[in-house]
Amino acid sequence: MQFLLAFVVVAPLLGAVAALLPAPPGLKGRNPDQAVLRHGVTVTGVILLATLVLAAGFDHDHPSKMQATTDISWIPALDVRIHLGIDGISLPLLVLTALLTFLCALHSYFKMPAGPSPKAFVALVLVLESGTLATFAVLDLLLFFLAFEMVLIPMYFLIARWGGARKQAAAWKFILYTLLGSVVMLLGLLLIGVKSGTFDMVALATDNGRGLTSSVQVTAVLAIGIGLAVKTPMWPLHSWLPDAHTAAPTVGSVLLAGVLLKMGTYGFVRILLPIAPDGMHTFAPWLAAFAVAGIIYGSLACLALVRPGAKGDLKRLIAYSSVGHMGFVLLGIASMTPTGVNGALFANIAHGLITGLLFFLVGAVKDRYGTADLDTLSGATGAALYGSAPRLGGLLAFTAVASLGLPGLAGFWGEMLTLFGAFDPADGLNRPAFLTFMSVAAFGTLLTAAYMLLLVRRVCMGAKREEPHRIPDIQHHEFAAWTPLAALTVLAGLWPAVLLGLTDPAVQKLLAGGKS
Repeated sequence: MQFLLAFVVVAPLLGAVAALLPAPPGLKGRNPDQAVLRHGVTVTGVILLATLVLAAGFDHDHPSKMQATTDISWIPALDVRIHLGIDGISLPLLVLTALLTFLCALHSYFKMPAGPSPKAFVALVLVLESGTLATFAVLDLLLFFLAFEMVLIPMYFLIARWGGARKQAAAWKFILYTLLGSVVMLLGLLLIGVKSGTFDMVALATDNGRGLTSSVQVTAVLAIGIGLAVKTPMWPLHSWLPDAHTAAPTVGSVLLAGVLLKMGTYGFVRILLPIAPDGMHTFAPWLAAFAVAGIIYGSLACLALVRPGAKGDLKRLIAYSSVGHMGFVLLGIASMTPTGVNGALFANIAHGLITGLLFFLVGAVKDRYGTADLDTLSGATGAALYGSAPRLGGLLAFTAVASLGLPGLAGFWGEMLTLFGAFDPADGLNRPAFLTFMSVAAFGTLLTAAYMLLLVRRVCMGAKREEPHRIPDIQHHEFAAWTPLAALTVLAGLWPAVLLGLTDPAVQKLLAGGKS
């Protein structure tokens, strides 16, 4: 288990280096481009298999215990250690990352985005995977920061080199926002390490802020929280996200929404809640206020984009919906209760599955029609996917209702639990304020249902259009890439105990200061 976790983190880097080398004889395929794309599918498939073995070998009776740990001194002068480990909080995120990256590699093998050589594309995706997996596995603050920053450069190039219209501006906006937030976050991490005498996240969580004064905790939460909020993204630090999603290639959007946004909320749960509880208690009402503002803002932006005549872009609409969905995650964290935090972690996974699938589907619609503009797609009678590509239209409708939180699908449980957490927040938090936040967030679910149903109506319904050529329905490689996400969306909705059974003991221990 110890070796397996280290392998999962390091192997994508080795695969990235190998992708830049010439393919060995017998593996070249029809041409070098096909060989390197096949290499990407193979490496990400091996990583996914390794994470599934890791999950199977995980001690599910003790999910609050750090398992598969590695603890090696790296920089003794700063007491920085190569400390790896997983518990019930990080394991689902590790598996989600490996799954989405593999599905993106599989999709790219059959539908490589237009741009430079696939060698660089595959290498960048693998570096991105390594950085994300490391973020969820490391247990040292400085190592966490390095992994957190490691994903920025590959995502920048994926947008700037393989993106669509206005890709350079979107890539620069992405990198500037996230780097500026990271500079502030580094100062907060250093403050905690210097004042406590260690960067070890397990030791700091066990100490539960007792070695840090209230003023240090407040300062650290403010600094680290800004960096995490940019990556989440929290309103009003979200403006880089719609541009990045609109310009990114399909696989870039899937990884950005399904994986990268989770790194910010994971940092709130893993670092700020257990290490600086007094600071979090001070800022929790503000975090909740910004969260519900994001829920309403994201929903209103989507309603504005979906209306006829707005020239709304489908990818931009899904990006704004992510601002709203991540608002529910932040609201659950702000409640500082086991119910709310479990809901936030569940909503994290559900968003990765559902929005990842949505971006795959929107990319397919754009490939078929040559545009993601809603007015162009709808025309006078609607794109009528039910008539021209019924399986594609049906899956788009299914994913839309999953996104709006239909009971029985994955999107329901996370939002419901975060609302319950806000209904009865942690001791000392202003309950009337949180009841107000809960009411506003509940209204946001109605707005979400409105724009998602309007989206389905405009894109899927209407009289069958006469196309100059037949619009292909779901193809074999698309079926292979999308089925796992749809199946897991149903499984998580019908059997939420699979995920909550992992996260709840770990969350209880985290909030109790390292005591099971």
